[in-house]
Amino acid sequence: MVSELINANPVVYEKKERRDRGARAVLDEYAAEPIDQLEIFDILLMIAFYDPEHPYSLEELKVITEDAVDVDDQRSYVRVTFTPTVEHCSMATVIGLCLRVKLMRSLPSRYKVDIRVAPGSHATEAAVNKQLNDKERVAAALENPNLVDMVDECLAPSYA
Repeated sequence: MVSELINANPVVYEKKERRDRGARAVLDEYAAEPIDQLEIFDILLMIAFYDPEHPYSLEELKVITEDAVDVDDQRSYVRVTFTPTVEHCSMATVIGLCLRVKLMRSLPSRYKVDIRVAPGSHATEAAVNKQLNDKERVAAALENPNLVDMVDECLAPSYA
């Protein structure tokens, strides 16, 4: 019995050419360095989450884009808005959890991270957003060994 693909023909985009961040002068090795939009986007590109139906990255499917990352370094705030490929994507919460955990592990603890589904891009947008931004729900999800294994598998290449 063959099951049908949820998204049989996804739109695939070219990966964006990376901008050179340039050399940063290090005046004080203990000083906090500002974090910007490009740095957050580069961190998220290390996630090895591929569409379960197709061998494309989150960037190639435009699930995450540089323009959908907002950073206010002065207020220690990061918002990432992602766009599932279909409005009934069953992996939306897992994708969002991978984004959140990657940033939790990569950024200083002073940062508040807000992960959102793009408005109008998912059938259960409000529920997904609530689940991804509720500390207790995220903590409960990260107590599930199967879910933690899935998240760790997505983040594994960035441990190197």
